[in-house]
Amino acid sequence: VQLQASGGGSVQPGGSLRVSCRTNVGTFEVYTMGWFRQAPGLEREFVAAIRRRGGSSRYAASVKGRFTISRDNADNTVALQMNSLKPEDTGVYYCAGRVRPEWTESSSGYDYWGQGTLVTVSS
Repeated sequence: VQLQASGGGSVQPGGSLRVSCRTNVGTFEVYTMGWFRQAPGLEREFVAAIRRRGGSSRYAASVKGRFTISRDNADNTVALQMNSLKPEDTGVYYCAGRVRPEWTESSSGYDYWGQGTLVTVSS
């Protein structure tokens, strides 16, 4: 299983960015895809996740209302649209895949990981 992240970059506070993740497997091999982020000196934290079948999603409280996760099963991609970005959103964003259907916000509950992509929010 491979996960390939893309997007990210630098933006001023209040701006928007989009990160995407493509996998090489279908919805039966990877049930849930999520995004985590890690800021320098801090632990990796949950951002959002989506069930590839059904499309239900969950968000961390810190991003709810500002970030939107979506999926395109025909293209095996998941995207995270990030609006109203804040400096505290800065970090390396990782996409992850989980085989089991139960929700979890723990990074240890994810089975597959893509490479990170850097998001910097700074004036």
